Amino acid sequence: MTVTLPTATDDPRPVIPAPAFSLVVFGTPGPQGSKKPVGTRRSKKGNVVPILVESSAKVKPWREAVHHAAEQLVTGRAGYVPLDGPLVAEMHFTLPAPARMPKDRIAHTVYPDLSKLLRSTEDALTTAGVWADDARVIRYRDLSKTYPNLGPRSLPVPGVIIRVWRDQPGLGGYALLVPAP
Repeated sequence: MTVTLPTATDDPRPVIPAPAFSLVVFGTPGPQGSKKPVGTRRSKKGNVVPILVESSAKVKPWREAVHHAAEQLVTGRAGYVPLDGPLVAEMHFTLPAPARMPKDRIAHTVYPDLSKLLRSTEDALTTAGVWADDARVIRYRDLSKTYPNLGPRSLPVPGVIIRVWRDQPGLGGYALLVPAP
């Protein structure tokens, strides 16, 4: 009986290229999306419309932190052009742990919503010039929210790990679905 062992070239998993953009931002992530009315105003057509503001006070400082860190990285690269075309991204948020975290809590399953954290961070990356528009992201390879030092994708303090890849033509992002290390 002959046994043939697979070689490195037999590995069916695609090779994951280095990210086109990678950044770690420290600070308390702020969710964006929920609005609260603070009064009314007249529209250009004369209609009464509500004045809406973000309900979370954490949004503005978080967007500013992400924008500033991303802008510094982008402007530090000579000839940097905002990423365009189909993109694949991943973000891992580390949020502050409560003062008295239950011992059985192993995941961040409470406010804020992961989708609202993603929204505020995407908008900040757009205004910083990282990508042409957050609509270019066709797939998220991985998303998570956790507490400090709770797992391999957590930071020691609150913040986010961001990675963005250009999609490989014809693969629609599937080449980047291999689990992250």
